[in-house]
Amino acid sequence: MKFRVERESLADAVAWTAKSLPARPPVPVLAGVLLETDNDRLTVSGFDYEVSSQMGVDVQTDTPGRVLVSGRLLAEITRALPNHPVELDADEARAEIVCGTARFTLPTMPVEDYPTLPEMPTVAGAVDADEFASAVSQVVVAAGKDDTLPVLTGVRLEFEGDRLTMLATDRYRLAVRELTWRPGAPDVSQHALVPARTLSDTARAMSSGTEVTLALSQGTTGEGLIGFSGAGRRTTTRLLDGQFPPVRSLFPDTHAIQAKVPTATMIEVVKRVSLVAERNTPVRLAFTTGTLTVEAGGTEDARASESTDAVFDGEDIEIAFNPQFLLDGLNALGTEVAVLSCTTPLKPAVLTGEEADAESKPVNESAYRYLLMPVRVSQ
Repeated sequence: MKFRVERESLADAVAWTAKSLPARPPVPVLAGVLLETDNDRLTVSGFDYEVSSQMGVDVQTDTPGRVLVSGRLLAEITRALPNHPVELDADEARAEIVCGTARFTLPTMPVEDYPTLPEMPTVAGAVDADEFASAVSQVVVAAGKDDTLPVLTGVRLEFEGDRLTMLATDRYRLAVRELTWRPGAPDVSQHALVPARTLSDTARAMSSGTEVTLALSQGTTGEGLIGFSGAGRRTTTRLLDGQFPPVRSLFPDTHAIQAKVPTATMIEVVKRVSLVAERNTPVRLAFTTGTLTVEAGGTEDARASESTDAVFDGEDIEIAFNPQFLLDGLNALGTEVAVLSCTTPLKPAVLTGEEADAESKPVNESAYRYLLMPVRVSQ
């Protein structure tokens, strides 16, 4: 196999594919990326039996063929190459890479031992790439990171007609985002539990395109696949097995207290005050008419407080949160004003967003909701 390609195109394709490769592959060939050329098109593929990644780039092909080389090493090499066209010449024993005056020789792996990538499932519909990436970034902040509870490490995607809903929770907070998409069938009604990390990486990488195509197998959760394609990339991942908890009932029907604070201001105040908060120490938010006071204390010698203006409706309240969980929700809002709604200091609070000029920029407050469990503090 022999081809010539632009360095940036090759580096981008290899980096995208190698990112999902396992750090400790069960068999050596799964540490490799597969390079295939045909009709002046190079396809770079990676697979670990759970996630498959594939990207195609235009090349000048002298000799078509297939070669399997170490993915992480090839990614490091292509990223470090000078800004010149790259020539790759490979046979069964080695692959030689030439770029300007730089030359690398890599051993190859047996292509015949490499597993066949799964086929894309049936296309279910498409969604705008930017909106999809934004929605995913808002939801994954609440996904669990404890692998002993695999169900909570996923994001549940619910497809109902032209409405796509994403949900994620780690038991301490819950994020829900709704958006419209373009289903292949108007009466579609499906759901999938997708690993949060894979979904996040995929949505971010495909945001450079105009739309993302979603493909979902007809199997039940845990037995099927979900596929995404866009921006010249394609990926599939196995769905997580297990029953996602019925979290919608956690959202309170009404609220007794509501406060509105400029999002950027609240983020800066919480960041500053939480500098003195020791590990697992909450920050306390005290709301009174027109004022929000944020306080934290680690030891007797380290305490902090800061006040800022707030639009407040309801009786005075003091409520405490894990500072990082609170910041995650504030950073995910993407609006000029943060709206915090509560019932009591010990019941879940809900963060939503609102534009500063709400009359000229109406916002669907239910589009993104971030529920946060308060922390009980001693008086």
